[in-house]
Amino acid sequence: MTLKSSRLQLVVLVALLAVLAAAGVLALQSMGGKPTAQSSFIGGDFSLTNQDGKPVTQATFLGKPTAYFFGYTNCPDACPTTLTDMTDRLKALGPDGDKFNVVFVSVDPARDTPQLLKTYLESFDPRITAATGTPEQVADIIKKFRVYAKKVGEGDGYTFDHSTAVYMMNAKGELVTLIDYQAPREEALDKMRRALAS
Repeated sequence: MTLKSSRLQLVVLVALLAVLAAAGVLALQSMGGKPTAQSSFIGGDFSLTNQDGKPVTQATFLGKPTAYFFGYTNCPDACPTTLTDMTDRLKALGPDGDKFNVVFVSVDPARDTPQLLKTYLESFDPRITAATGTPEQVADIIKKFRVYAKKVGEGDGYTFDHSTAVYMMNAKGELVTLIDYQAPREEALDKMRRALAS
């Protein structure tokens, strides 16, 4: 076997694994958001710091369903839109809104300090938590949640291409379903209620 063919096989294998992971998420959604064997590949323990400078891990949020969203404070559209949507959804749930954790995880640890995240959250529901960490800690949670996040550009004006779905986990930390970016309000609320019931 030549070096060239070995590299080609490696590229094909990596692509196949990515397709299988995506298929697992699609299968989860098609099964009505019930945790499956595939969903166990998404999520896991992590170590970050919240907007108050306090350490947070997966255990911090267990016991309640948790909606995780990955983005950054300089995001021009998807992040403020999603956090506004989550603010609206928590209010629409009434008393059940208090039964959820909502966690905004920064993919930009170089700029998104706890202090900056605290200021950023002032525009949204006070029940929303933000989290950041060292580049290594952020890379770890991105990997565990199978999030896409890629830095674009150089200098102070860089941006990120990143996943825009909300990861809806149950109280045990298992993925229940994904809420698509700008999903219809009732569809998103239904998925949150499913996570509460699972």
